[in-house]
Amino acid sequence: MREIEVTERSVEALTPIALPDDFEAFVTTLRRGAGRLTGRTVWHVNSTAEGGGVAELLHQLLGYLSGGGIASRWAVLEGDDAFFAITKRIHNRLHGSTGDGGPLERHERRIYDDVIEANLGWFLVHATRGDVVVLHDPQTVGLAGALTDAGFVVIWVCHIGLDEPNEHVRSAWDFLRADVERADAVVFSRRSYVWEDITSPVAIVPPCIDPTAPKNVDVSVPAARATLQAAGVLALPDGGAGGSPIVEVRHTAESVEDAPAPADCPIVMQVSRWDRLKDHAGVLDAFTRYVDAAWNAHLVLAGPAATSVGDDPEATDVLEEIADVWKQLPGQRRERVHLVSLPMDDPVENAYVVNALQRASTVVVQKSLAEGFGLTVAEAMWKTRPVVASRVGGIQDQIEDGRSGVLIDPTDGPALGRAVTSLIGDLGYADAIGHAGQERIRERFLPTRFLRQYLELIDSLVPG
Repeated sequence: MREIEVTERSVEALTPIALPDDFEAFVTTLRRGAGRLTGRTVWHVNSTAEGGGVAELLHQLLGYLSGGGIASRWAVLEGDDAFFAITKRIHNRLHGSTGDGGPLERHERRIYDDVIEANLGWFLVHATRGDVVVLHDPQTVGLAGALTDAGFVVIWVCHIGLDEPNEHVRSAWDFLRADVERADAVVFSRRSYVWEDITSPVAIVPPCIDPTAPKNVDVSVPAARATLQAAGVLALPDGGAGGSPIVEVRHTAESVEDAPAPADCPIVMQVSRWDRLKDHAGVLDAFTRYVDAAWNAHLVLAGPAATSVGDDPEATDVLEEIADVWKQLPGQRRERVHLVSLPMDDPVENAYVVNALQRASTVVVQKSLAEGFGLTVAEAMWKTRPVVASRVGGIQDQIEDGRSGVLIDPTDGPALGRAVTSLIGDLGYADAIGHAGQERIRERFLPTRFLRQYLELIDSLVPG
């Protein structure tokens, strides 16, 4: 296990962003929490410092708690390839998919428990009895029993779920249930994700985005395009650089493409990890077959460098599969599709490049086959980009179909094509959808609400 530095942040930065009543309620709860937690540390434990929604949440939000007087620390669990293959299998099953088709039996349990035991020793040395420990996702829940026995207050957060569980979901529950029920409370992002027959106290806390973070700060479209040109994502205009980037770009993207996308054409974009459940191949197929080619739009499928996310062993294979599909496209279709791997060497630089990519896009797509929440949807909505996304999981909580975005069946390629074409062709409609989306995020998915809910849960668990 290793610790990630938490940098204090001022909650006042949220004042011009959040609704006034939400901000006041958060500040009141934060002050009460700082008093109740005097002498205790709130730990968060997950399995990666970079890549994925959980790491982004922790990078963005723990600083507000620390800046508000609550001691906050972040530890990352370390494992080997076998461990992460098993936890990816669990991840896929919790989404209702077979994943790699491998088992979850005694052998897998021994591998899982050995890694948990190896990480436990570090934690018991660095944490103090009575601290609050928030464990994130299947990789960490094995710590719950030992930490509870050692006198910690333990919360497990499941960021993954399926509205209608099947046999794959239940097999993952069976693997994890004994660990989960040792936690003092369990958090899900949707009520429909709550496990059947679970005995632990349950709280429902949807995720959020932080508009003050590098990935979400306000950036002009010209600066966004200049950033993407510096990163090698968009073609340079005739005569060279066309403006000043948001940030100095020192690491350029690796792309599978005939040539970079032109900056003067409509950009349709999906950004996500290279995961089969994100259905990149389905996006590619729907775009090339059903989006009206007369608009000369270009599709950018972007994700982190495939080898950069330590807890996702399938990323390289998935990217290669998508590249194979791209290679089979006819020339005129292929030249309008771009597979972009964004370096993670500098996380802040990466965040600014993703910010620029979302802001420079005409339409943002998230055609996931399953999705716990979908932070990329909220990020794009905050930036007033019109979003076309699957009617699955937490995406449904964010988008009001036809008002703050467009929802489609995740397997309906023609519907995606029609929705994207209509938004490209009617900028007034696209603008209305985009601004309604931003207000939806302001009302429901900002840190003021998210952190307040967590602090209220912790307050209910901490003794006297």
